[in-house]
Amino acid sequence: MDPEASNLESEGSVHLQISELNARLSETGSFSPAIEPQTCSVETKNSSTADSMSQTRPAIRAPEKKLTLFALRLAVLEKAASGIGTLGFIWATVVLLGGFAITLDKTDFWFITVILLIEGTRIFSRSHELEWQHQATWSITDVGINSFHAIKSSSSSIIRTMKTLFRPVFNSRKASHRSREISGTMRQASRRKWDQKKMPTRTWTSSEVPLLPYAKWVFISRNVSKVLYWLQLASATACVVLSMTKLIHRNYGEIEKGDTDKRNRKSALIIFYSLALAEALLFLMEKAYWEWKVSVWRLLDEVNRECDLGQSGMISIKRFFYDAYSKCVNGSIFDGLKMDMVSFAMELLGSNSPDEQLIGARILRKFATSKVFSDETLQKIGINLSVMERLVEMLNWKDPQEEEIRYSAAEILSKLAEKRQNSVRIAGIPGSMESISCLLHVSRSHGGASDEISEKRIIFDNENYGSWAFNHMGLLILKKLARDHDICGKIGNTRGLLPKIIDFMHAEERLLTDSSAAPSQILIVKRSLQVLKMLASTAGTAGKQLRKEISEIVFTIIYIRDILRYGKKHPQLQILAIEVLTSLAMEEDATERIGSTGGVLKELFNIFFNEEMPENQSHVRVAAGEALSMLVLESKNDCQRVLKWRMSQKLVKALESPLLRINAARILRNLCVYSGEDCFDQLKGLTDAGPAVLQAIMNEENKLLEVMVGVAACIFKFTTSQEASNTFKRARFPESDLAYKLVQILKNYQYPSIKVPNIRRYAIELAIWMMKDNEANILTFTRLGMERELEFVLDTTSELESFNIFSGTVGLCRHSTTIQTLVEIAMKLLAEN
Repeated sequence: MDPEASNLESEGSVHLQISELNARLSETGSFSPAIEPQTCSVETKNSSTADSMSQTRPAIRAPEKKLTLFALRLAVLEKAASGIGTLGFIWATVVLLGGFAITLDKTDFWFITVILLIEGTRIFSRSHELEWQHQATWSITDVGINSFHAIKSSSSSIIRTMKTLFRPVFNSRKASHRSREISGTMRQASRRKWDQKKMPTRTWTSSEVPLLPYAKWVFISRNVSKVLYWLQLASATACVVLSMTKLIHRNYGEIEKGDTDKRNRKSALIIFYSLALAEALLFLMEKAYWEWKVSVWRLLDEVNRECDLGQSGMISIKRFFYDAYSKCVNGSIFDGLKMDMVSFAMELLGSNSPDEQLIGARILRKFATSKVFSDETLQKIGINLSVMERLVEMLNWKDPQEEEIRYSAAEILSKLAEKRQNSVRIAGIPGSMESISCLLHVSRSHGGASDEISEKRIIFDNENYGSWAFNHMGLLILKKLARDHDICGKIGNTRGLLPKIIDFMHAEERLLTDSSAAPSQILIVKRSLQVLKMLASTAGTAGKQLRKEISEIVFTIIYIRDILRYGKKHPQLQILAIEVLTSLAMEEDATERIGSTGGVLKELFNIFFNEEMPENQSHVRVAAGEALSMLVLESKNDCQRVLKWRMSQKLVKALESPLLRINAARILRNLCVYSGEDCFDQLKGLTDAGPAVLQAIMNEENKLLEVMVGVAACIFKFTTSQEASNTFKRARFPESDLAYKLVQILKNYQYPSIKVPNIRRYAIELAIWMMKDNEANILTFTRLGMERELEFVLDTTSELESFNIFSGTVGLCRHSTTIQTLVEIAMKLLAEN
């Protein structure tokens, strides 16, 4: 793996230096050819099954449960106090002021009146305190520097630092100083730009309503809530003092003997003052409990820390807590227990308020990317179609002040797309592919090399250029969606999407050869190649149409050629580019376009024969061999191009390499079969491979045995009987041994094999060559029971043996001669004995 890639990637995530957030981009890094020439590549891994077989994590208690339980306990105290207060209010108005108003002592009358006024004031302020507290959490513009822009500014500073390394030494200090000045200015401008919150143009926001023309600061929501808070404390304290005074002194006035109207007055007053005291004490207990949990134990901070929402997350936590508490107070005390952060965030996401949308997006993004909470979060979002539609809609937002919401929506969708069932739902939303396409912003033209270099410079120098992060996320979403072949068809049918994906493959020589190139640019090339590889390897009719459209875009093969030519430092890019070529080569027109594009075949051969390539990059050579064997399959023009470059002897030599021998044999067979009769003289040199091929047939098994039998059946057609006899002498075994081996192959593979579908065909072809004009070999085959094995082949033959290659379970490149015809020819030769 190249140094940049190793620094960038981990098994499950990639941290983007250029983005404003940690974009978790899933990475496989494994080499898995989609189409294997001359073999059957039937997919056995079912992604949906893999999803269902994911490891079950133990249930983890959600942090917000602490808040909902806290809200319930507070509501119990609040409702108990309110109930006692209501009873005391009724008792005072009906029993005392109604029944004893005239007979009450003057002090009792005024004490009761004051207590009622205080309690009335407190109840009024209490009913509105939650409203003002809730309002105080609506605005999040004062939370601090927005992390989205802060990280982006930091990453851009890194890019500028890298650029200064290439400037002349005598200008470095001056340039660095100037860069810092510009950086500071642009960061401040960026911060001011974000702090200018998007305001509704046709309606008032509650935070800006001028309740009074003067002293507006008094009516800021947080100040009003504080005033109401202290007013309640003062009211409750006054109520406690007044009630305790009367209960301690018990000076309720004198009752004259025989005055029946006042005989119950003392008891009624004691009950009232007790109720007032109980209510005030319960309220103060509630406030004490509130302060103890919030200020001392810092419950909100603890929940915010466990949710990992960061500094700005406190606003979200407060909003959630006040909503839960309001529900417990205004409805059933159990209503708040039904709330959870994910449902709360999904509700905010559908709001018309930019602040609420941002809060909801932040919560969902954090929970969706959390190792602890992601499964449950994604499951809830995945079954809520309206939320998924809202997330898709947000991808279209272009306002710079909404870019964090847009990025969060993209990241959430990328996590959702990891599950196959969610991918289908996302793709089923009308306009979803167009919305994803909006994330891909290509800022280069094709007007020429100078224009492209100029455009690159503009992208590097632009401090606020943030589209790279969205490009990565858009390609990541497409990569996850493309696992479903039906969705691949939708991607191909989306207007303008394929050209965008292909344009991100563009990697000029300077980018690929410069070791200090921005890792983000290398990664985006890799992402586009991964998506294109998945699209090109799609099976069925949709895959055929996709390969046609991809190959018809004029820049596809050109960009791949540049990666093959200059990408020595980036083997993963080369592998992906080669795999794209391998898949495209399944179409005849695409094969011709690849072969006629100057340098592509030569670059593949250079990689295939490159013995200086490190051993840990040997899989690149293997991939190049597979691509070459596909390109010369059923392509007369490509075969003649290869023969014209005199590659035959190198291919013969490659048969001795354990790494290259399989693909070298495939290439040799295809050259023999599809070059045409006018290349007979050039193909005669391939007979030098005879001894090595015969030795492999006698000693190898499975795939290598199949390809060696196949190449032997072809190259011996270009030899005379004398040359063939000399070949067997050099191989040091007689022809009878080969005949025995061929009969054994037919016995061992009595039924068509998925792993080696053509081995019986090749064995019969080689046997036919051995029996032509050679009675000794016919007698040998007869004695070995060849006729019986051929009859069994007729009874067990299938369509599996009729094709050269396969795309999934669909056969491609049908053999010109059926296996039944080959058996009939062999049976006829045996009958001549």
